Amino acid sequence: MELWFTERQTPHQDFSLRVERTLHREKTPYQDLAVLETAQWGRMLVLDGYIQTTVEDEFVYHEMIAHVPLCTHPRPRAVAVIGGGDGGAIREVLKHPSVQRAVLVEIDGRVVEAARTYLPEISSGLADPRVEVRIEDGIAHLAQRRAEYDCILVDSTDPVGPAVGLFSAEFYASVYRALTEDGLFVAQTESPFFNRDLIQRVFASVSQIFPVARLYWATVPTYPGVFWTFTLGSKRHDPLAVVSEELDRRLTFPTRYYSAGIHRASFVLPPFVEELIQAGKAGAAPSRSNGGGAR
Repeated sequence: MELWFTERQTPHQDFSLRVERTLHREKTPYQDLAVLETAQWGRMLVLDGYIQTTVEDEFVYHEMIAHVPLCTHPRPRAVAVIGGGDGGAIREVLKHPSVQRAVLVEIDGRVVEAARTYLPEISSGLADPRVEVRIEDGIAHLAQRRAEYDCILVDSTDPVGPAVGLFSAEFYASVYRALTEDGLFVAQTESPFFNRDLIQRVFASVSQIFPVARLYWATVPTYPGVFWTFTLGSKRHDPLAVVSEELDRRLTFPTRYYSAGIHRASFVLPPFVEELIQAGKAGAAPSRSNGGGAR
């Protein structure tokens, strides 16, 4: 008998994978958590029925959410990852020699423990002495910080349940205040095929709060629509202003997806996506805040 996992991506589209066995399943205080062994993509982390990562394609997402911002900032020393309990973003952050402190803020400690047990290839960086794992609400964590982080990576789940607040303008204002004077942040912002309203709203909010706002993308085979976007907000540094020679110099470590060429190419948007974010900006208020209030 064959067993299949099915993710309901929209009311009209499902995505299915053949499952060889269930390695772990539990109901945490926040969500339903499962680790499955799939025939196509190896071990897979699932939260509330949605694919979070697999050992075969995780490198695309984790390299792009980490290396684009960290290669844009000239010398990132303190980095926070909000969400991302699997540890993949932290693993990539630690490849940058300038990083002295990496803080993982994950609301559900059971996700971290499951990743340590079943996804060691992804969670390996969590044992590094530069890493501080904090099991707490990422929204509250950043609300209490001022000018503490050079880079913040918002590695959230889909905008449901405890992650809803991570896609709000109020949260991005809090991110602004938690960044150093030349800091920048990146958030995953879903697929333009299935989440147009969300991308438009988030980009408009980030454009109002940050002097530099950019959208970039990557192809993640197990994510809805495959075409996956990231929204970057920066106080000073523009990822498009970083020259290829500088990117090549910064890449002292091996990568499987990210490169100097991919860095620049990922900001080239198809016309329907460019139209989407421009329409969002046009509909937003013209004034730019300083991050929602005084520091």
